[in-house]
Amino acid sequence: MATEDVVNEPLPTAAAEEIPATEAEKQPHKLERKWSFWFDNQSKKGAAWGASLRKAYTFDTVEDFWGLYETIFQTSKLKANAEIHLFKAGVEPKWEDPECANGGKWTWVVSTDRNVALNKGWLETLMALIGEQFDEADEICGVVASIRPGAKQDKLSLWTRTKSNEAVLMGIGKKWKDILDITDKIAFTNHDDSRRTRFSV
Repeated sequence: MATEDVVNEPLPTAAAEEIPATEAEKQPHKLERKWSFWFDNQSKKGAAWGASLRKAYTFDTVEDFWGLYETIFQTSKLKANAEIHLFKAGVEPKWEDPECANGGKWTWVVSTDRNVALNKGWLETLMALIGEQFDEADEICGVVASIRPGAKQDKLSLWTRTKSNEAVLMGIGKKWKDILDITDKIAFTNHDDSRRTRFSV
């Protein structure tokens, strides 16, 4: 009776000895700076602006960001008249805050596929901010997502520390449009004159 050659098969992956993670791999991935999520619900009529504004969480690691984003801070989870903010830790999303008082904001009004476009734009902007993708990162205070009833009212606003350095502002605006991957116009307004558009890209 002929004998068959025995071929040594490699062990299945599950049976292979697990390689323990190094201490460096176990460490959370620190961000360049701390960030805070804020929440505001402006549905109460007659309430003063900012009366319902609350700081929710401050974080400084990639892991904490994803945990917070996945469980809470997605625009699709908001009801009409609600806002969520991501601002540098220590900066309040108020025009009166010293970091914001002399600045303004770039605003993108979402016109098509509101839920999908706003969700995508919000996430891309968050990742760009915490990932320090803007050359003028020190000039940015944070971003606000606003959900409003009616057509063409949902928007994102990127707040800046300055309103006077047009070269810096245009650099921020153009970079943000690239990040959002849009052809829509975005407009810049001063906080102290928010009804008047200064310029757009």
